Amino acid sequence: MKRPATLLCALLLAAAAGVPALAHGGFKLSVGLNGLPSYFPGLLGNGYLATLTAPRGTDPTRTYMVGLMDRTKGDIARPACLPGWNAIDFNAAPAGDPRGWLNRATLDSAHFTGYRQTLDLHDATLTTHYRYVEGTRITAIRVVSFVSQRQPNLAITRLTFTPQYSGEVRLSFPLSIWKEHTPRFALARLSGSQLQRALAAHGLSLTPHPPATADRAALWYPGYVAVARTGGSARQRALWLEGRAANSLAVAMAAVIALPRDAPGRVLVMRRGVTHLALEVSLRVERGRTYSVTKYVVMSRSGWGGSVATADLRAAFHARAQGFGRLLAQQRRAWRVLWRPDIVIDGDARAQQVAHSALYYLLVSTTPDTGWAVGPCGLTTCYAGHVFWDSDTWVYPALLLLHPRRARSLLTFRERTLARAEARARAHGYSGAMYPWESDPYNGTDQIPYSAHVLSTSEIHVNSEVAIAQWQYYLTTLDRHWLRVQGWPVIRAVARFWVSRATWNARRHRYDILHVTSVAESESDIPNDTFTNLGVAEALRIADHAARILGVRPDPRWRRIARGLYIPMAHGGTHYLPFGTAKPGGKNFGAGPLPLLFLPALDVRMPAALRRGTYDYAVRSASPATIGGFSMGIMPWVSGAVEAGAGGAAAGRWLQLFITGGTLKPPYNVRTETAANEVGPFLTGSAGYLQSLIYGLTGLRIRRAGLVGAYPPVLPPGWRSLELENVTFRSRRFDVVLERTATGGVRLRKLPTHAARPH
Repeated sequence: MKRPATLLCALLLAAAAGVPALAHGGFKLSVGLNGLPSYFPGLLGNGYLATLTAPRGTDPTRTYMVGLMDRTKGDIARPACLPGWNAIDFNAAPAGDPRGWLNRATLDSAHFTGYRQTLDLHDATLTTHYRYVEGTRITAIRVVSFVSQRQPNLAITRLTFTPQYSGEVRLSFPLSIWKEHTPRFALARLSGSQLQRALAAHGLSLTPHPPATADRAALWYPGYVAVARTGGSARQRALWLEGRAANSLAVAMAAVIALPRDAPGRVLVMRRGVTHLALEVSLRVERGRTYSVTKYVVMSRSGWGGSVATADLRAAFHARAQGFGRLLAQQRRAWRVLWRPDIVIDGDARAQQVAHSALYYLLVSTTPDTGWAVGPCGLTTCYAGHVFWDSDTWVYPALLLLHPRRARSLLTFRERTLARAEARARAHGYSGAMYPWESDPYNGTDQIPYSAHVLSTSEIHVNSEVAIAQWQYYLTTLDRHWLRVQGWPVIRAVARFWVSRATWNARRHRYDILHVTSVAESESDIPNDTFTNLGVAEALRIADHAARILGVRPDPRWRRIARGLYIPMAHGGTHYLPFGTAKPGGKNFGAGPLPLLFLPALDVRMPAALRRGTYDYAVRSASPATIGGFSMGIMPWVSGAVEAGAGGAAAGRWLQLFITGGTLKPPYNVRTETAANEVGPFLTGSAGYLQSLIYGLTGLRIRRAGLVGAYPPVLPPGWRSLELENVTFRSRRFDVVLERTATGGVRLRKLPTHAARPH
């Protein structure tokens, strides 16, 4: 619950602990000049567009658009990088002097004083201010940028400056045309050894260079947009361009500029080049007066937005007519609505800050009421923007209760790509639907690099998770029409696949799932991976339940295989085993796939002794340092501690690894996949943190009986309460409150929404 006095105490404790004191319950994240050496870019976006941040606030940065992929022959599909929209350059030097441009100045105390950049998670705005020193001329600079939540293909940046001198200044408003990345590799064709030789031949390495370089940057390079036409009007202060992503969709971009009315100015030149299209302006300014210039940019592609420059230009002119103040107010109102569902922690300011940043990165990377899923890092180049099980099993459950319309978009992606998955199953000799391990986010095709092609056919647990996610949505809404029209075709197709993939073992009188890659990917060609088999059994049970709800005759093999599937168990039934062989546990999650048996979505029902035995067995082979350095692996341990009854202290220790394990990068709490800075923003890890709060500590599970308190809730030491505000479940809205009792216990209550009950 949002208690002002408690929040003030939390902020004071945060300041004492060396954490920035943040307004609005941890919504504002800031960095000063001394923090720039470890600056890991944050993200501005709205699920359709995503733009990386940069320290000056005026530099051109990479921008990606949903569904826009480069399809260069021989390569895997990868996100095509749009021309840079957000740059504004400033120069106080006399006309004709090439020196003094802001974006070329070294980021040091000689050129920048009073520096502070703030990412406001509550408004999704980036504000940068400093005094820019060039020779004897000092200029106070303030830059505000955002990608509109209200108008999805609109982005805006405003530069406000106050000169401590009188005279002429110059400004440049470019659309930055990126060159094609080189070298490129035929990732769809190269084996692992061939790829290593190709990298070595170009002097490339997969070793990361912190703070902001992924260890696979040499392979996860941006796709290319070839700009074919450019144009502009000095009189209208407008620029535009048209192009096409390689072998893919047409794109367009238009920018219009608003200049201060009280500063005499003139257009110096319209510059066009291979990598540059810019409008340059000269303004005569007076000492001590404040001036603002604003750049309104509209972007589109085939099938979304204007798709031609003329339509984008009209939209950009309309944005300029609306004005910066009005559009910023729209942005704030739209995000205020998004933050009505919230997670509020009383007693740990840093945990609260991380919760808000995790939810922010999910919100800027997803869309409501569409068919777009998300890659592990949203609209960025990591994992080439492909859709994995991360979308269904990690991101989706984190959104389901708080933002069900965004969660549903992830399901709709699987529905709209079902035909592709069915064709893929037939091509491999199976029935039903066989979803790829790495799906193209636009059309659902298999896009795995050839060097990892074994995963394409053997890491198949993704199919169960697709079905489980569909069923969770039905259980959350009880929408039979949706189930019949959209969810059931996917669930049935997955069940048919598993029937064709299971093998009857006549000697042992059981069903096996053979030749799979475990979710702990260090283990390949596994017979009976425990996590995979439990998921298969659940997917088949779901199909049986769904058929009966809809009045459809279920395939009797679904129930028979689900009951007869081999689940590896220790002698005496004390705990599950990782695999159906004597192989060790695997390194990826510690104890191989066993921690993932505690995933809330899988919701494995175990007797209490088996839960505790499996958790204890897994813990014995787990290294907290290793687990904490891999953000994807932490959440199941939090959930497992609660399910096993290990208590709030144990759950809190695992949860703390999200903060101390090295995968949270400053200054904007960007989550990376590993502590060694593999890649970010890793939505999978952010969603895992949120699931630890929503389902882990609360013990809540989504079942046919409702949103059930399946396990006794816990709070970490020092936490007074945890509240899930504005939860949506079965057409009801309510708050879930987890709080300490007078006797020191923890209780969970479902109350009317915060706005509907007394403070």
